[in-house]
Amino acid sequence: MIGRLLECPCRPHPLLHILGAQMSFASPLFLWFFMPATLAAYCLLPPRRRNAVVAAASLVFYTWGAGPYVLLLLAAVAVNYVAGLALGSARLRDRPGARRGVLLAAVGWDVAVLAVWKYAGFASRQVDALAGALGLGHTPVVALALPIGISFFTFHHLSYVVDVYRGSTPAQRSPVRFVTYIAMFPQLVAGPIVRYHEMAGQLGDARRDRLGDLAAGFPRFALGLAKKVIVADSLAPVADAAFAQAEGQISTPTAWLGASAYALQIYFDFSGYSDMAIGLGTMVGFRLPENFDRPYTAYSVTDFWRRWHMSLSRWFRDYVYIPLGGNRGGAPRTYRNLLAVFALCGLWHGAGWTFLVWGLYHGALLVAERLLGWDRPPTAAWAGVLRRGATLLLVVVGWVVFRAESMPDAWGMLRAMFTWRPGELDEFVAYTANRQRMLVLALALAVVASPAGPALGPLIEEGRGRAARVARAVVIWVAAPYAAMLVAAGTFSPFLYYQF
Repeated sequence: MIGRLLECPCRPHPLLHILGAQMSFASPLFLWFFMPATLAAYCLLPPRRRNAVVAAASLVFYTWGAGPYVLLLLAAVAVNYVAGLALGSARLRDRPGARRGVLLAAVGWDVAVLAVWKYAGFASRQVDALAGALGLGHTPVVALALPIGISFFTFHHLSYVVDVYRGSTPAQRSPVRFVTYIAMFPQLVAGPIVRYHEMAGQLGDARRDRLGDLAAGFPRFALGLAKKVIVADSLAPVADAAFAQAEGQISTPTAWLGASAYALQIYFDFSGYSDMAIGLGTMVGFRLPENFDRPYTAYSVTDFWRRWHMSLSRWFRDYVYIPLGGNRGGAPRTYRNLLAVFALCGLWHGAGWTFLVWGLYHGALLVAERLLGWDRPPTAAWAGVLRRGATLLLVVVGWVVFRAESMPDAWGMLRAMFTWRPGELDEFVAYTANRQRMLVLALALAVVASPAGPALGPLIEEGRGRAARVARAVVIWVAAPYAAMLVAAGTFSPFLYYQF
């Protein structure tokens, strides 16, 4: 019974591999048709048409990948646009009860959309499993394909209506600007999560140096393309093959190799996407927030979450953790709030027991660090080295749970890692010289990088001096052309975070 309840087919629905598959940033269709056409329209049309160009391109981008699910996106946009106008209207300014009712209705709609499309299937499977285990027969199971980007555009909508309700930002009255903010194709399907106040001023700014935007954004986009196609996609077969092994058949060296490969794959895949999104946003005149800052150099798990998926961490801090009370009210409430936030963070990533356990694991680690005082920076150099190594180990262990298909699979992988099972690296791993070099390169870029130095993305885009010029030249003239050749010669490889 327990095994069945803990099993969760929480990987993307098969239809998800079709939806959005042809319009990945790393696909020929996007690189050689959609992106050039969008940038040409941005450069050739008057600056005041910038929002209309981006809005139209974004809806085409989403429709191409998600088909009829664009209607769900448009319905969510319409509801939150109207709610924002109501919350910002003078008519409701002195009627707090009515304003609160509008906010609750909008938030209820957004949460319901996310709950139905992302969690109804998981919940119905658990009910069916429990009924079967109790001998009550079977209950209906919901089977819905997951609309791409639903977690991201839902969080954008939630932050928008809450900010308008709080009075921290005025409501957006232009439907074109609102669609541009919500549906902006660089960040629509996998972030970064951009709060409205970060975009409000940019949406109304028509004074653009369009050629300057292209020159500033392309190196960052090229960096992300190289990280995704050259590094992450080279490591993916190693991780996939290791995690596909049945329990008891995988050796300890192979288990560690698979876990390490996945930790590097998800970092270069997701940070590569974020680099591409930031670069694309810059090329069409928008500055999106940074999302990564060398997370594998963190000195604690607390520090890790200041560096990993930073836009999500800030969102949960401002809209969940602080409203729950934050660190006010004493240590017990603080620990409760941390566990609640990370439970939600885990479920946000996916409807499954593995994601919930992964979130609670990180929440428990943050509580433990506060109890031990390890959330603060180390004072001695040797302590910094030890704590960075320990943090990386804890994060890799967490990624095993995150990546596993079910909790029994996760326990089996972890047992192989921490209970010695002799054996050479299995043949299925295809541990070629090329992948050896790629693992070493990935480790050097992700782990050996100095935590005090500039992050590679901002260095490429905005850095001054000789190091920045050399890095830009290598990315533009070496890494990006090689990545483009791999895209032309290879098969489609979806971004990992498309499923979230």
